[in-house]
Amino acid sequence: MQLVGILQMSSYEKIKDFLHEEHVGRLSSIDTNGFPQIIPMNFVFLNDVVYMHSHVKGQKLDNISKNNKVGFEADRELEFLPSYFEDPHNASLADTLYISVVIKGLGMFVSDRDEKTLALNGLMKKYQPEGQYDPIESNMRVLDTVSIIKVVPQTIRGKYKIGQHLKPEDRIELAKNILKKNSPTSKQTLKIMGFEETPDGLRMIDEPIW
Repeated sequence: MQLVGILQMSSYEKIKDFLHEEHVGRLSSIDTNGFPQIIPMNFVFLNDVVYMHSHVKGQKLDNISKNNKVGFEADRELEFLPSYFEDPHNASLADTLYISVVIKGLGMFVSDRDEKTLALNGLMKKYQPEGQYDPIESNMRVLDTVSIIKVVPQTIRGKYKIGQHLKPEDRIELAKNILKKNSPTSKQTLKIMGFEETPDGLRMIDEPIW
């Protein structure tokens, strides 16, 4: 079975929702020796671009200054599926349910103070949703002590694997196995897969089509 098309996320809204929820992304830039440098970063997706804050000096800044073609990625492992779900003797059947978004784009440094303020407040709102802080204003000196990296996407591709490639009966069997395994993430995984737990067992409440 060719899975590539089945696994592609077709909903831009789902991609945005995923990026709003994830706390760590990975920025890839090219160093002076032509090798990719990948760094985990906090980020916020606002107005269809990725914003990250950084120190005013560093290798990633030097890389982007010389070559502004960058990559950005965020992913979430939903559930590891042990091989014994299908065959206790065949380790190659182990699999993973996941969601991921990969961006190829142009990296640039934000100099406009209003845009820097927007990005920093967006980051605070995302990572400290409970509030209890004074919003950053464009005349504050803190804007001069940080760099704001902006990634303007040229392409955005999302992939997800939550059982949508399986026959309905196989999907239900997988959900039962996940419930039985009872990992720390199993309940959330089942919800994302479109299942809810009832006194009579599992019930599909939503087709997992993104």
